Amino acid sequence: MHIHILGICGTFMGGIAAIAKSLGHKVTGSDANVYPPMSTQLTELGINLTQGYDPAQLDPAPDLVIIGNALSRGNPAVEYVLNNHLRYTSGPQWLAEQVLHDRWVLAVSGTHGKTTTSTMLAWILDYAGLNPGFLIGGIPQNFDCSARLGDSPFFVIEADEYDTAFFDKRSKFVHYRPRTLVINNLEYDHADIFADLAAIQRQFHHLLRMVPSNGLVLSPEDTVAIKQTLDMGCWSERQSYGTDWQGPLIKPDGTEFKVCYRQEVLGQVQWTLSGQHNVENGIMAIAAARHAGVPVNIAIEALAKFVAPKRRMELKAQINNIKVYDDFAHHPTAINTTLQGACAQAGQGRVLAVLEPRSNTMRMGVHQATLPAALALANHVYLYEPANANWSLETLTRALAPKASLSHDIAHLVNILTEQALPGDSIVIMSNGGFGGIHDKLIAALEDKWNN
Repeated sequence: MHIHILGICGTFMGGIAAIAKSLGHKVTGSDANVYPPMSTQLTELGINLTQGYDPAQLDPAPDLVIIGNALSRGNPAVEYVLNNHLRYTSGPQWLAEQVLHDRWVLAVSGTHGKTTTSTMLAWILDYAGLNPGFLIGGIPQNFDCSARLGDSPFFVIEADEYDTAFFDKRSKFVHYRPRTLVINNLEYDHADIFADLAAIQRQFHHLLRMVPSNGLVLSPEDTVAIKQTLDMGCWSERQSYGTDWQGPLIKPDGTEFKVCYRQEVLGQVQWTLSGQHNVENGIMAIAAARHAGVPVNIAIEALAKFVAPKRRMELKAQINNIKVYDDFAHHPTAINTTLQGACAQAGQGRVLAVLEPRSNTMRMGVHQATLPAALALANHVYLYEPANANWSLETLTRALAPKASLSHDIAHLVNILTEQALPGDSIVIMSNGGFGGIHDKLIAALEDKWNN
């Protein structure tokens, strides 16, 4: 079968392409921006890519068109598909029908931590010799790919609540029908598609309705929004972080912690990650893997060898004892937990937070009232206001005074950071996009200052 994928270069759709190719299909695709690293991965798989959405790419017609959720009505390729009655579907629907229908699906959901926790879980199962399939919305460093079919009953998926496609406004995760479900947390986000938190909770409850009675739902015990959602109805076994599972810290920065199940200490994890949020992510991954039959001691061994996915407090460089980190945080809670971990790791050193409010929700200004508290732990905050922001960051800068500064230009921001960074500092750059290449520009500027 010839499958053509519109919007192929996103991590999720690129993963769909890789899995479809491994099933023996001829796969082609296109995107508005075809660029590495995803374009390189796909080309190496023998997938032909087209830049842009010229309808000519659909002649002769493929057997099936898979349409990514970034595409909408008015897109020339989408209009061609509809006008010419081509067979089409969404990525989540195709995955459900062609891959997940006979698998033990382990789904990791929540507002934050999905990529890290799903990567941990896939790695634990792989370390245990189970060779799971997986599809992760990031770049895992324990694997050489972000998606694979696998040859066991188990399939780990990052379960995103974002909508499925222009023709299917349900959350992606309702297609996955998991047997093991992790709900890490639940907050208001994606203001471009959800009116309020209740709308998101409704989608999560649709997901809960699909977990079988012999399945397992894992969640924290003290999250009000999750409790409200579970109270709508849950027909599966439930275990929680805090009641059934605990991760008492051995070291304050979270690099070492105990693993406890119902008050019994089962072992301890020593790893390279830091922060309370990662401890909780790790415990949830251990608990989910245990449901699939992996002994806790094996899961602990696996986490000792775990490397965080790219862009999750990823150390990009260290110049004259100035550390430059890249982090995907783009929600106040994620920003706060990232900075908590950074401060614990930095010890007596300063933490310099650099933020680009790039996500749709952040650009809309939905979280502006909670950002000052989220950024409060940083010794200094450097804010970048993108040209397409719908609100002025001047208000946020004033709220964080005197330790905040505002830039409208990447080069200006790099210059300020280069001038003000001192040995012992940790510079934490937070954005869910490329941030104008600031990481490489800053590293080059610091090297020029300190190494010449």
